[in-house]
This record gives sequence, C-alpha cells and structure tokens, in this order.
Amino acid sequence: MVATRFVYLIILAVLLISTPHSQAKPSKVTIKKLTGEYQLFVNSHPFHIKGAGLSYNDGHNFKALTQAGGNSFRTWGTHYADIELEKAQELGLMVMMGIDVEKELHGFDYNDDAAVAKQFESVKQQVLKYKDHPNILGWMIANEPNLLMNEDGSLKLVNPKVYQALSDIIDFIHEVDPNHPVSYSFAGVIPEHIHTAMQYTPQVDFISVQVYGDLIDLQDKIAALNIDKPFMVTEFGPLGHWERPATAWGREIEEPSGIKARTFAERIQQGIAKNTSGKLIGHYAFEWGQKQERTPTWYGMFTKDGKATARIDELTKFWTGNYPANRAPYVTSIHLNGLMAEQNVRLPLGAMANIEVAYSEYDGDAFNIRWQLLKEVDVKSQGGAFEQEPDEVALTISAPKETKQENGSTKVSATFKAPETSGDYRLFFYIDDGKEKVGYANFPFYVEYNL
Repeated sequence: MVATRFVYLIILAVLLISTPHSQAKPSKVTIKKLTGEYQLFVNSHPFHIKGAGLSYNDGHNFKALTQAGGNSFRTWGTHYADIELEKAQELGLMVMMGIDVEKELHGFDYNDDAAVAKQFESVKQQVLKYKDHPNILGWMIANEPNLLMNEDGSLKLVNPKVYQALSDIIDFIHEVDPNHPVSYSFAGVIPEHIHTAMQYTPQVDFISVQVYGDLIDLQDKIAALNIDKPFMVTEFGPLGHWERPATAWGREIEEPSGIKARTFAERIQQGIAKNTSGKLIGHYAFEWGQKQERTPTWYGMFTKDGKATARIDELTKFWTGNYPANRAPYVTSIHLNGLMAEQNVRLPLGAMANIEVAYSEYDGDAFNIRWQLLKEVDVKSQGGAFEQEPDEVALTISAPKETKQENGSTKVSATFKAPETSGDYRLFFYIDDGKEKVGYANFPFYVEYNL
C-alpha cells in the first residue's frame, strides 16, 4: 500500500513538472495612481501595453505581433483560449482575455432572468478555467454592450439590467481572482452611456473605450467625462464605415490603404502618444487579422491571404521607433472614369470603363498587381457580427499602363467591361511586393440598364 502511494506521488510530481501552466503562478496585475497618473503593473513592474485585438478565426500571426514590437493582445471570447495562451506563453505576450457576453443589439433579452443566470454560470466557468494562467493580463467581460440602435440608426440607452448583469460578473471575478483587473468596453465615448453604466458598475477597475475617427479627440472626451478612473483604448483603427461618406445608393466608401495608414498614424500621435491626461493605461489596435465588414479589407491589418498592410508598418514605428526594413506598398488614390467614388459613378450594362490607381513602392521591390470584382454585401452586419463576404464576379482587365508621377508615385490605368447584370459592385486593386506586404484600394459603382 505504501509502495503504491509512493508510485502515485511520483507520477503526480512528474505531471506537475511537465505542465508549464501548473508550474507557473498567475501574474499579479495591478493599477496604481502615482503622482497623479495611473499606471499598470505586472508583478510589480510597470507594463506599457502595446497591443492589438486578435480574433483567432480572423488570423493569428502571433510572431508578427512580437516582431512589430507588440507585447499583448486582446480577444473577444475564450473559444480558442487554450491555443492563444499557449502561444502567448511561448512568445512572452500578455492576454487581455475577452468573454463573449450577449448584446441586446443581437436579440438577447436581459429581462429574461433564466437566460441571464445561464450566461452568468457560463462566464463563471470560463473565469475559473483560465484565471491562474501566468499570461492573463485582465478580463474584458463584454464588448460594446452599450451598442443599441433606434429604427432611424441613432443610438439609444440599453436596458439597465445589462449593467446589473455585468456588475454581478465583476463582483464574482473580484472574489475569485484577486490577481487581474476587470473591464468591459464601450462603443465610443458617449457621456450619457458611460455615466449611466457607472451607476451600476462603479467597481469596474478601468473604463475601456473603442474609438476610430474620435481617437484624435480622445483626451478632450475623457476630460469631459470627469471620471477619476484609468482608461484603456481597446479598439482603434481606420475610420469606421459609419464615419465615411457613402454613395447615393448607400455603399460606404473605403479609404485606400496608404491613406488609411497615414491618418491612422496621425490619430495615434494625437490621441495616444501625446495624451497627457494621466488616465490612459494601454491600447489595442483593431484588428490583427482579416475580417469581412462592409468589405474584406476595411478593418483587418492583414489581407485574406495573410499579407501585412501599411498600418502594421505604422504600428511598428509607434511601438519601436523605427519602420520595418521592408514596408508595404502605399496606395493613395483610385478613380473610375476620372471620377472619385463620392461622385456616384454609374455605368451602363456592359460598358467599357477606365480604372486608375496611384501607389508608391518604398523599397523598389518587384511586385504583382491583382484586380478583383465583387458584388456588394447583401446583408450588412451590426456591432461586429458575422457578415457574409459577397460573391466574386468574372472580370477581364485589359491594356494596363503605368506612368511615373512628378511626386515619385506611380499611376496604373486599365480598362474593364462592366457586368451585364444591373446592381451595385465594388472593384478591388491589390499590389503585392512579393515579401508578404500588400497595398489596396477599392471603388464602389452601380450598373444599370439605362442612364
């Protein structure tokens, strides 16, 4: 009997030694206010988050994040947490772990006590499973729960029971996990939304906001709230599709990748680098992967085939002080028949049209150009929900011609035949430098029977 117990103890010891998670203690993450400024600490050492949002299904190039100078990523759920935490431990990345709490926007009823209780039990199990992992930085227990629209598209206040449910979750995490702070994110910096939420969740450890064009005014917006809490920017990126002009038939106009990168960098400098509020404790850029939302290229910092865009170059410069050795091609404009997308270009069925794109290739690399024609999105998603990528349409590009411009850029022009079926379409241009970097632009247009 003694021998049997001895063998059991030996086996148990071997298992503990061979399991990295068991061997390591959870990191102690705290937020302190020192000389009037909030600061995040990991195991008593200051930790300055250089992060990106990473949804495993949308792409998971963890190594590229570290190469760009990143030290953390956030998620929106625990569906792939085991793999994500394993890679984080391998590469020394800290994880702001998301929990996928339901939204009223997507039909969840917070007046249904049984459904709320079931959700709470699910959240508890997720927290208990991962709370002791050494690479957990904190908990993001809901993503934009304040996002809810009236029929006219304007924002309205959510049911206060949303925040009561979040309060219960925060209290539970504070009870079982004293090592990690808890937050949930707001769409925008809307005073009425945030002040209402704070009435129900005053114990939240920091306030997380998600801003795109408004990043440039972040300091003023935080000051106007007059809330003495630390803040984190848990999403920022290009101008959102709701912030861009649209065609007369309702299709949002996306900026070319080079313009996106330039304005992205400008907003980072103004909203983050020059922020002197003393309240900003970290940031996560959106998104370290690729997703379909209005277009396949709008938000992802990678394209569908895993190639990096110029926004990653700008993040690398921000995080490390230097651009990477190889930079992405920089696309700055696209015109159809000499017109901008804001001019609502309509083509007759089967008409010949001219497309013209301006770009720069900083490194003089040999490159490949690809054109693609897609139908427009059939059903538009809301709040980051799944959106089906539209079908590709047959396209023939002819007579491409390149000309050097006085400013050093190159202009490529070509002709194509409009579809023979009426409807709205979008023409995409991609330039690939052969070294895993890419630039792009797209143009929405309408084809109709008679003009």
